[in-house]
Amino acid sequence: MNMRTVSFFRTAVRFTSLTILALALTGTPALHAAPSTNQPGWLTQPLSLADALNTALQNNRTIRKSQRDLEAAQGISLQTRALAVPKVQATGSYSATDPAAAEQFFPGQTIVDQNWDSSIQVVQSIYEGGRLVSSWRAAKLTKEQAFLQHQTVTADTLLATRVAYYDVLVAAQDIVVRDASVNLLAKELDEEQRRYNAGTVPRFNVLRAEVAVANARPALIRARNNHRVAKNNLTQLLGYDLPREVWENIPLQLTDTLNVPPFTIELPAAIQQALERRTELGALRKAEQLRKEDITSAKSGRLPSLQAFAGWGWRNSSLTTDLRDDIDGWRVGVQMNWNIFDGFATRGKVVQAKAAHEKSLVELDDTGSKIELEVRTAYSVFIGASEVLESQKKVQEQAEEALRLAKSRTDAGSGTQLDVLSAETALTEARTTQIQAQYEYAVAVAKLERAIGMFSKTK
Repeated sequence: MNMRTVSFFRTAVRFTSLTILALALTGTPALHAAPSTNQPGWLTQPLSLADALNTALQNNRTIRKSQRDLEAAQGISLQTRALAVPKVQATGSYSATDPAAAEQFFPGQTIVDQNWDSSIQVVQSIYEGGRLVSSWRAAKLTKEQAFLQHQTVTADTLLATRVAYYDVLVAAQDIVVRDASVNLLAKELDEEQRRYNAGTVPRFNVLRAEVAVANARPALIRARNNHRVAKNNLTQLLGYDLPREVWENIPLQLTDTLNVPPFTIELPAAIQQALERRTELGALRKAEQLRKEDITSAKSGRLPSLQAFAGWGWRNSSLTTDLRDDIDGWRVGVQMNWNIFDGFATRGKVVQAKAAHEKSLVELDDTGSKIELEVRTAYSVFIGASEVLESQKKVQEQAEEALRLAKSRTDAGSGTQLDVLSAETALTEARTTQIQAQYEYAVAVAKLERAIGMFSKTK
């Protein structure tokens, strides 16, 4: 992975809330048909790893769903702090009464059998037992927690995209190796057939060469199938549904390689970075603070609440039956509510809130321990992949030289066909092992970087 990809990945995750776009992809015609304007450009153009990550940021459904969750959290934040925001209330009522049911204090008194009133007022909470300030803190924590959770989803999805990209690369390389093996064995078969026709080797040599070719073909078939599956998986992660008419030909053109630059880090530093940067821990820290605010909110039930109000009201006159004869005026005041005893409901809420807070502390500690184990595991896999990759640097060259010598000896009459076939098999294994070692190292680096939170940082 080149430095441009690293730079992009770091920037994309850190500012992911600014880069996510709600782009919906519609159904498209079959890929074997004429090019359609509904097809995404990356499907038929060279696609680098950075381009793949950028496409996933824009179109991946998991990220888009997480974006909706982030927007929902904004709404929850608004609801949480609504307690401290002034409220404007409008009320109105109308009633009619049976005149026969109305009492008169003296004969001839005017009976008002219809009444109406309306008012509008502003209500502001002044004291809520500590809930006012707590609501502002909780609203802020809710938004921060949601953003950290969104970063976690984004980082996981981008890791999956990165590994899927490598899966396509290794599958394509495996096809090359298996195809070369089949071609090499086919040439050996042609050579043995020529010698058999010339009467220099027995029929057994031809049969053995035919068996070798037949045994090599299934590996090539499996490699091609793995390549198709890998491309399907990558395409899905990039947020595109292939038309049902498309069976095999997905024209992805990947431009990056499995040659990932060396990555160096020591285990203690990796663990420290993970504990500082992992967004999962950041979100749980916010959750722990939110549970503390829940305790404050629960305890507020023991204390009085005080609100101030000011408004204007209208009503019909009680001295006339004309509903258009109204009286209006202003009204200001304060009101207090205090539940002296609520049947231990507040006590129950406090006990529940404290238990939830204790649970959040345990969960934070447990997640930290699991992340440390994840880092240790990823680091161990990384070290193993590094050692395997280092051990395979010259194996392919040695296997190619061994095959050349085996053929030379056979041509000179001092070697056997079995020596050549064994050397060809060893060369195929060496090529396969080297490609697999490159793939495992690239994936190990990607997972270790994810484990230490390299491309994200908690608040």
